[in-house]
Amino acid sequence: MIDLVHRIGEALLLAAGMAWQVAWSLVLGFGLSAAVQALVSKRRMRALLGRDGVREIALATAFGAASSSCSYAAAAMSKTLFKQGAALVPSLAFLFASTNLVVELGIVLWLLMGWQFTAAEWIGGLVLIAVMTALVKLTYPKALVEAARRHVDEATGHEHGSMEGEGRTLRERLRDPATRVAIAQNFTMDVEMLWKDLAGGFVIAGFLAAFVPARGWSAVFLQGASPAARLVENALAGPLVAILSFVCSIGNVPLAAVLWSGGISFGGVLAFLYADLIVLPLLDVYRRYYGVRMTLYIAAVFFATMVIAALVMDGAFTALHLVPHPNPNARTRMTTFSLDATFWLNVAFGAVAVWLWRVSAAHPMHHGDHGAG
Repeated sequence: MIDLVHRIGEALLLAAGMAWQVAWSLVLGFGLSAAVQALVSKRRMRALLGRDGVREIALATAFGAASSSCSYAAAAMSKTLFKQGAALVPSLAFLFASTNLVVELGIVLWLLMGWQFTAAEWIGGLVLIAVMTALVKLTYPKALVEAARRHVDEATGHEHGSMEGEGRTLRERLRDPATRVAIAQNFTMDVEMLWKDLAGGFVIAGFLAAFVPARGWSAVFLQGASPAARLVENALAGPLVAILSFVCSIGNVPLAAVLWSGGISFGGVLAFLYADLIVLPLLDVYRRYYGVRMTLYIAAVFFATMVIAALVMDGAFTALHLVPHPNPNARTRMTTFSLDATFWLNVAFGAVAVWLWRVSAAHPMHHGDHGAG
């Protein structure tokens, strides 16, 4: 009984640590999503990202790399791009870039698992986008995409029309008090839609990290077969375990370190890391945004993309003799609280979140009210 209580306490501490590490990036991601929806018109978004060309995909990748590293915040931002007129491939490219090419995720990976995983995450992010682009263009479901656009408008409301006035500069829009209200309302709406999924994901991740021993994870992944069979099975198993086990692209790092220390292949751990975009709570978010059929399509394309990219990266790093050794102290960062950069970032962005919430509460939206006036 005492051991059970101790494990539960450890699980809750891990869940809190994961949430603490990504809290500021959540606020940043939801804030960026809210600002884009309030400030960028459909006409402008279509001009920038409305095609599936190389230029548009490159722009979306660059935007994603400069954005938040949390999967939920990235999903909210990607939804906004799609809703505002971006084509499907750039919208999905943004999603992969904002969860694989960001600096803060690379730093956490470097500290907990080694620079090789940071390199594999960043290079692999580009491979993921290239593979996803090829798969979507080969299977492009035009009717499904059109249905998803209608669904996302119905699910999240129409754009703030007053923020799309022709001939207004960005500075003029930012100085308009109605813009701040629109941003605050969009921010609050996304947080209210997703907070239960976020909280549940952190708790599940914490309990799995505390209660499942390393030998338990290794039983899921093939160990004694030939190198080729082991590589393929591990790459297939990684996303399947990920779907049930973690919350987002930083929160999954401690569990990835546990897998790595348990003898899972490099490619299997990478597939696990890449699969932050198809965890169960996030699939439910896609369902709410885009509908069931589009969610199934996205899940299938993403799963295939993650497995292929993991196989490519494992082959490349093995050939170059760059596969690192496990780090047995990977959990320490997620369970240690101190007055570090994360603390001050959380304080600063927490203040921003409180301000946005107060602005939204002071200007409640009524049923059918789609604009700031």
